[in-house]
Amino acid sequence: MSTDPAPNPHATADEVAAALHDRKLANVLYHDWEAGSYDEKWSISYDERCITYAADRFRYAAGEGGWPYEHALELGCGTGFFLLNLMQAGVAKRGSVTDLSPGMVQTALRNAQGLGLDVDGRVADAETIPYPDATFDLVVGHAVLHHIPDVELALREVLRVLKPGGRFVFAGEPTTVGDFYARRLGALTWKAATTITRLPVLAGWRRPQEELDESSRAAALEAVVDIHTFDPAELEETARRAGAGDARVVTEEFTAAMLGWPVRTFEAAVPPGKLGMGWAMFAYRSWQRLSWLDQNVLSRVVPRGWFYNALVTGTRSR
Repeated sequence: MSTDPAPNPHATADEVAAALHDRKLANVLYHDWEAGSYDEKWSISYDERCITYAADRFRYAAGEGGWPYEHALELGCGTGFFLLNLMQAGVAKRGSVTDLSPGMVQTALRNAQGLGLDVDGRVADAETIPYPDATFDLVVGHAVLHHIPDVELALREVLRVLKPGGRFVFAGEPTTVGDFYARRLGALTWKAATTITRLPVLAGWRRPQEELDESSRAAALEAVVDIHTFDPAELEETARRAGAGDARVVTEEFTAAMLGWPVRTFEAAVPPGKLGMGWAMFAYRSWQRLSWLDQNVLSRVVPRGWFYNALVTGTRSR
């Protein structure tokens, strides 16, 4: 029988108040609250679209050498987006997932079971990974390092549980400059969408007020759980100090992030299903075109620290 704690998707006011002064508790409460709707909120799927996305991120950071890895761990797994799609792409054969949030671990395991993937999971703190030394061939994570208080300690733990020669890849980490413009674009979009939909003629485009209020409370916790932004050179140095060999950071999404953040914020502000498949395809194809522009043109002239996403990789020395 599992000894993991049970999810707590309905935190009390006292628990939320306490979480404002305890980043790890905030992460648990926020992500337990989000677990049931996270895939919908971020347009996460486990089909060809997201399989390709995950594999391309991995390939961009670390190439294709070593595929398939025998046993991979996802740190801060969320709903399992990164590892489950990487496994479907053939990057890893067997998986383990960990997260500080019991709700997220449950959701990731449920998603894995639905996909027929060989995955186990545990509730765990990234700063004290509960696996023996040299357990995994690969450790991955997506949008997790910026939630961890001591990133260098977590990377030391990652290297400890990797086998000699094993690799880690963490993607989706916000750069300092990218976070600056993304948050402001998101905040302006939220204000505009929730203001204009007060007009009677647009009432059908407005979420119920209680849902908007709940989203605002979640946003207050989100400001607590997002601890770090990263300068690419400093993140490389952090990985080296932790003991990583071949530490390398690449970045992506400049114009794509300037589109993506307003789009996702607008989608969160209107009732589910209101925008339809036409909107979804427009948003996705526009993001693809801008991502191509960023990678093939702007990456040659724009400093890497101006792009929104940082991806860091390294290896455990043999």
